[in-house]
Amino acid sequence: MAGLSFIWTLRYRGWAVCTISDDHGQAEAIASDVTGGPEYLLRAVKSVTQGAATAHAEFEAEPTAFRWFFQRCDSDVKIRLAKAPDRNSPDSEDTVIWSGCYTIDALARAVLNGFDNAVSELGEENYRSQWGRAFPREDVEALRTAWRQITS
Repeated sequence: MAGLSFIWTLRYRGWAVCTISDDHGQAEAIASDVTGGPEYLLRAVKSVTQGAATAHAEFEAEPTAFRWFFQRCDSDVKIRLAKAPDRNSPDSEDTVIWSGCYTIDALARAVLNGFDNAVSELGEENYRSQWGRAFPREDVEALRTAWRQITS
């Protein structure tokens, strides 16, 4: 399996770009601070890490929406990132912009690294100033705890 990378970058006040990539390709998902996009993603990854068969999360990009779908298969998880015309569009109107299958360990590590790097570069106060909300520390630590339980 190719290496998985996840980068969470705050670009403008209230706007973030999330890049997911591997040796087969990459995609960017835009997130606005009007919803709890990073928290939703962290909770979805935590959910599959803890054994849920499926989970999903959504980023609001006003009007576009980016939808994350996770389907667990034993110790692996199939990941799909789809772009929808807007948040009210049915899933049938989505266009898949990236997909991959990775171990749950690789997914959790990549997402944790992405958020850890973002706050390390900015600091929590600058993160809050640029994003418009506090760094999702509680959700990051909840995912970290779930990840440690599967790796110990």
